[in-house]
Order: sequence, then structure tokens, then C-alpha cells
Amino acid sequence: MQINRVNASTGYTWIRQGIWLFRQNPFTFLMLVFLYIFVVQLSMFIPIIGFIVVLVLSPIFSVGFLTACQKVIRKEVVRPTIYLSPFRDYPRAIRTRLIQLGSIYTLLIVLLSLVASQFIDVEKVIPLITEGNLTGPELVKEMYVAMMVAVTLYLPVAIFMWFSPQLIAWKNLSIPKALFGSWMAFWLNKGAFFVYFSTWAIVLVATPLFLGALFEALQLTNYASFIITPFSMAAITVLYCTFFATWKGCFIDSSEAIPETI
Repeated sequence: MQINRVNASTGYTWIRQGIWLFRQNPFTFLMLVFLYIFVVQLSMFIPIIGFIVVLVLSPIFSVGFLTACQKVIRKEVVRPTIYLSPFRDYPRAIRTRLIQLGSIYTLLIVLLSLVASQFIDVEKVIPLITEGNLTGPELVKEMYVAMMVAVTLYLPVAIFMWFSPQLIAWKNLSIPKALFGSWMAFWLNKGAFFVYFSTWAIVLVATPLFLGALFEALQLTNYASFIITPFSMAAITVLYCTFFATWKGCFIDSSEAIPETI
């Protein structure tokens, strides 16, 4: 395993490469993201167990989506079953490691949720998310507090999990080595990831909030969702595509090329 060191501006290049990848087959990527969201929502009908199953399988889904990226680059057909391709295309030992990694991830998320509940007013945040009951300064305050707590707690987990599924599936590493490799890739390229995450914070958080405030100021709140929802969906799909770009940028010997520019 060889880790590539890149400069800070590469964080922006990864986003441009994600846009390029999305444009190769937007229908396929939107379909895959819609399918994943549908599965997550469907899991909510099975209290606790459904959500846990999705978390445990998240490394499987991650490898499946990145495999779809490879196929799109090679101009191959991608079917919805690509998410389950690790069960079909990899040895039992690798499948087992991916499930074990998902179990570790699930445990960490449960622990983080317990810690976060000590800092976030759940009774206010849940209605805000599900019904939009809170308005004005209180909404902004609760949203920012929830986001800051969530990001602060989740970032270390994200760093260890970012490349771990690929390192296990594509490089046949053990779980400890995959976690360490993921952390090292982040540490050696922290400047690029800072630019990468900062840009996405503007796109996924600041922009929708600005648009929402603009529509509210124009007294067109009822129409805001017609702009914000498609924008957010497209942005999230491009974000998923950039995951493959970050993999390519950080690991020199990984397969499948992405153009440096669009």
C-alpha cells in the first residue's frame, strides 16, 4: 500500500473530478443514491434492528458504490445489485472483514449518539428535522449546535472509516491495517481534505440555508423546496462520486484513472 501526498488545492480537484464522474452517467448515480436513501428509510420501519443492519452493511454498500464508479469509467452497465457485489465478487474472508468493520462502525455510532444526546436538545431537533416546527433564531441556533456537535464527534470516525472498506476489499488488508491506512491517508493529505470538506460545507450547508432565507425573505417559502431539494440531491450524488476521486488521489497504485480537469 503506497499513499500519495498531494497539495491542498487537490481537495478542489477531487470535487471537479467528482463532477466529471457524475456527468459520465448521471442517471445511474442518481438511481444508486435514491436506492440507498430508500433502503435507509425502509429500515426505519423496523425499529432499531433495521437501522443497525444498514450500519453494519455500510462498508459493503461503500465498496459497491465505488465499484459502480469503476464500471462507469469503463463504460460498463451498472445495475442496482452493484451494492451487493462484495457478497458475490470477493472471498469469504474479505466479506467477513467488511461485516466486522461494519459492526465496529455501528458500535461507534451508537456510542457517539449517546454522547451527542448530552449536548443536543433532542426534543427540539427531532421536530425540526421531521416537521420543520421551529422557525427564526431558535431554528438557526439548534441547527448549528446540532451540526457542530455531530461534526466534532463524527469526524474522527469518518477519518478511520473513509478508506477502510476499499483497503480491505481491494488491498486485502486486515481491519487494523485498513483503519491505520485510512488515518495515514488523511494525515498526510490534511490540507487537501480541509479544502475538500470546507467546500462541501459551503455547498451542502451554507447554500441551502442561504436559499431558504432568500425564499423566506421573498415570501416564497412554499416554493423553496422545488429548488433546494433537487440542488441538495444532485450535490449529495456528486459528493458520493468524489469519494472515488479521493481514493484515486491518495493511493497511487489504485486502478481506474480520472481526468485531472473537467
